Amino acid sequence: MVEGVFARAFRSSLRPIELGRKMVREIDDHRSVDVKGRTIVPNAFTFHLSQADHANFAEIHDALVTELSDAAREYARDEGYTFLGPVSVDLVVDPGLKPGRFGIESRMAEGKGGAAGAGALVLGDGTRVVLADRPVVVGRLSECEVMVSDPNVSRRHAEVRPAAHGYVVSDLGSTNGTRVNGAVIAGLHPLEDGDTITVGATSLRFEAS
Repeated sequence: MVEGVFARAFRSSLRPIELGRKMVREIDDHRSVDVKGRTIVPNAFTFHLSQADHANFAEIHDALVTELSDAAREYARDEGYTFLGPVSVDLVVDPGLKPGRFGIESRMAEGKGGAAGAGALVLGDGTRVVLADRPVVVGRLSECEVMVSDPNVSRRHAEVRPAAHGYVVSDLGSTNGTRVNGAVIAGLHPLEDGDTITVGATSLRFEAS
């Protein structure tokens, strides 16, 4: 699940794929059901590594954290699980561990304001823009939270904002309109995990958490 850019030999016996497998088991083992009947699972993970393993992962730390976070989100989508907030992954040193051994702690952490999930827009190059509890404008202007260099996109083209139950997108009077999953939207359009928002010739993927 998390091999990706890490498909190479490591100096220690611990591989990223082992962290990913353990994280998936941790998600399954600590799932619960909330008052709305949703299956909620941990979204904050702390991996305890030996000093040697932590040092060996130092050069790929940021990429590894991103891969593990993406793997958690992908697994939750596939299983129909819900996060209470954004996914976070930390790698810490445990002096008592030997190389190749590791532990994991997980917890359910709410997003800002108690909203379920943080939400994000994923750009074509893989960049994730976290939405949290603020409106995010997509457009050509440099002051837009998501600036798109596309001549078919208006200066202030569309806006994604939090709503009572998730996020909505609205067109800001753009020249070419805003589409969700290929259909032109009007007014406030609720977003579902995995929806594709298209402005001009540019597409953004919405992630609910």
